[in-house]
Amino acid sequence: MFMHDIIIVGGGLAGLRAALAAGGADAAVISRVHPLRSHSVAAQGGINAALGKTDRWEDHAVDTVKGSDYLADQDAVEVLCRDAPARVIEMERWGTLFSRTDEGHISQRPFGGAGFPRTAYAEDRTGHALLHTMYEQALKSGIKFYEEWLVTRLVLKTPYLNTGTNNGRCSGVVGYNIATGQVEGFLAKAVIFATGGYGRIYERSTNSIINTGFGCAVAYRSGAALEDMEFVQFHPTTLYGTNILITEGARGEEGMLKNKNGERFMERYSPHLLDLAPRDIVARAIQTEINEGRGFEGGYVHLDLTHLGAQKIKERLPGIRQISMDFANIDPIREPIPVQPGQHYSMGGIASNKECETSIPGFFAAGECSCISVHGANRLGGNSLLETIVFGKIAGENAVKYSKTSEFEVPDSLERSVLEESARISGLLNKTEGEPFFNIRDSLKAIMDEKVGIFRDEQKLTTALENIRELQMRYKNVFVRNKGSVFNQELVNAIELEGMLDIAETICIGALARKESRGSHYRIDFRERDDANWLRHTLVSYTRNGPRIEYKPVNITRYEPKRREY
Repeated sequence: MFMHDIIIVGGGLAGLRAALAAGGADAAVISRVHPLRSHSVAAQGGINAALGKTDRWEDHAVDTVKGSDYLADQDAVEVLCRDAPARVIEMERWGTLFSRTDEGHISQRPFGGAGFPRTAYAEDRTGHALLHTMYEQALKSGIKFYEEWLVTRLVLKTPYLNTGTNNGRCSGVVGYNIATGQVEGFLAKAVIFATGGYGRIYERSTNSIINTGFGCAVAYRSGAALEDMEFVQFHPTTLYGTNILITEGARGEEGMLKNKNGERFMERYSPHLLDLAPRDIVARAIQTEINEGRGFEGGYVHLDLTHLGAQKIKERLPGIRQISMDFANIDPIREPIPVQPGQHYSMGGIASNKECETSIPGFFAAGECSCISVHGANRLGGNSLLETIVFGKIAGENAVKYSKTSEFEVPDSLERSVLEESARISGLLNKTEGEPFFNIRDSLKAIMDEKVGIFRDEQKLTTALENIRELQMRYKNVFVRNKGSVFNQELVNAIELEGMLDIAETICIGALARKESRGSHYRIDFRERDDANWLRHTLVSYTRNGPRIEYKPVNITRYEPKRREY
């Protein structure tokens, strides 16, 4: 058994920033992979902050609320945007090498849905630069790391009943050591989840393979509600055939989307912002062009950068050029890039307030696994990296405050949870026959791509939900062929698959119930936004009798909902 005042689960930007904020306490980070392999490293385009003399945090907030299709909680948005300049400058002073203007200021490019070029960037490798800086600071601070551990359970004060009811305050976690196969307990006064998104329940996704949403699933099974899971962002431009992200920064540098007829088709969908409309609008536009026969054979359109010139591409988009050459044998200096929409981000997650508190005392959440609801129904590009460092800091500070008023629990619950998790994992390993996990996983991905994508309707969503529940039944017969204890990735994948099925079910439940179109959730059978009935957040909770759906109001402070036009 391990003991720390604060346990942070997740080694990406949100988790590391939380750990740094908790520096005065005994804090430790548990990570599924080495921290520098966390998905934060894949972010390309930039991080938003009102740094310009004529830009204001209030303008940033207006753009964010409008971009969210008015579903974001405005009090949380105000925290995000007000704190943004300080957090970006902090990263710069810690050593992040942002791209610079000729005058030496941090350079900022325009991004979709923004009324000002406020996206600071480090070429097109911004996440990489930020994560390496943050990890260096964590090492300097002497933070304890447990690498290559999969956290499989929250430990609550009273016995874990697997009912989804709130059984008391959080007092630790149970982890599976991927390197050794051991199951161990971690006793803590406070726990922070910063476990990332759930993009890999889709096949066509920009996400790392570790983004299974398992952290959300663990919290869900422990009694924490999941909020707004139906809102799944599809990035407009992923490399055709691989779905590797092609940053919005390419369009921020004046790249143009064109169909097979050579038309700059965004003129039809967003006459004012064109290619820099919010992501939900651009993704639907591209998919419409493809569906109506104006895309190229195979299902893609072109992102044309050729007019930018070699020097600008090499200086500002070197990563995109390298990706295009390595994975598509295309040099964007001379040829357009074939792109198609792909799943990219999770607006929904563990229901949390602007203090990063969940419904379980002692349990906090930050980053993409959380739903503090600063993104609402659609996230603006450049706000995700910002969310990690703003709310990672808040989560760490509030966990410290909470831990000072708490004591370590008697470890009975922890020991019992370890025994139960050991038995559950042994049960998977001891099966001598059954169905391989990848058959179920691949079926799930196909269902989500085909039926829970950019365009949705009741028939597809109903069928998807039925199919997912059939897969949940099949999961009971899942079989692990590899019986080893050292780096048994097949076993890890099988464990995570149960959580992936839970997450997919909550998405379908929320999407089927929400009879309107808002942001990334577009129902072709309910094409209009319906504020009278649906200006509210979806909450899904786990119970013995299946998921329970509830709703709560959106926090509106100063920005009254208006028609969203670009």
